[in-house]
Amino acid sequence: MEEQYHIPVLLEETIEALHIQPQGIYVDCTFGGGGHSRAILEKLGPEGKLIVFDQDEDAKRNLPDDARVIFVPHNFRHLQRFLRLHQVSAVDGIMADLGVSSHQFDEAARGFSTRFDGDLDMRMDQRQPLTAFEVVNTYTEAQLHKIFEQYGEVTNSKTLARKIVAVRNQVSLKTIDAFKNALREVVKGNPHKYFAQVFQALRIEVNDELGALKEMLQQLPKLLKPGGRVAIITFHSLEDRLVKNFFRRGSFDEPETNPFINDEPVNELKVITKKPVVPTDKELKRNSRSRSSKLRVAEKVMMV
Repeated sequence: MEEQYHIPVLLEETIEALHIQPQGIYVDCTFGGGGHSRAILEKLGPEGKLIVFDQDEDAKRNLPDDARVIFVPHNFRHLQRFLRLHQVSAVDGIMADLGVSSHQFDEAARGFSTRFDGDLDMRMDQRQPLTAFEVVNTYTEAQLHKIFEQYGEVTNSKTLARKIVAVRNQVSLKTIDAFKNALREVVKGNPHKYFAQVFQALRIEVNDELGALKEMLQQLPKLLKPGGRVAIITFHSLEDRLVKNFFRRGSFDEPETNPFINDEPVNELKVITKKPVVPTDKELKRNSRSRSSKLRVAEKVMMV
């Protein structure tokens, strides 16, 4: 099933990095097509346990018939809460693949892709009220400018925001085609690349992707057993920077430059991947969507 739903990225590298113990408890924060989960299950013995999270209702269809698996239909930002609910206080390993699944991109009705017409939706969790249409229809010019600049690195984000605010009262921006047509005259460079950046920005905002990632990262030190590992696959620089900084320093803040202040946060994680692991040429040939993926791994250290 997962071949059509989503080809798992950096699969072997992730499984190897997790150092799976047959009796261990593991978490897949982004179940999706279940590719990474299946590979973890192959390494687990009958006593092992795998807890999988996915806020997308469609992912549930890919669940294997396996008593060792617990499915949590929620965002991974609620990691600790749902592990507690299942009487799990600490785990041996956690992984997350932060890419949008191929299935979500390929389902026109979900509104993730610029290739199809459909509602401007982009919700990973269909239960939440905020859609991409709501964002473009109700946010102020300043809010839109900030989103496109920070989350999409759109070159003319200010012009784009101004244009959206100017046209949204004259034409409906409810569908992807209507949205793209209304903005044609402000497109800079390659339209495919331009709208890919615009859609990325909207998707990150709609799903609060960076907020959810930060909350999940902050829970890791408490949840991992000493020696337990976390492996996270990112797909753009904003995510990668958050993961890299948190793994290195245990916080998201830039280090204090004042020589008289030595207030280093205690970091319970040790970086395993000095440089991020990237796909091999072989994987890139097989799956072009793995192109921008980066894997970073950290280990919980024994505190003395």
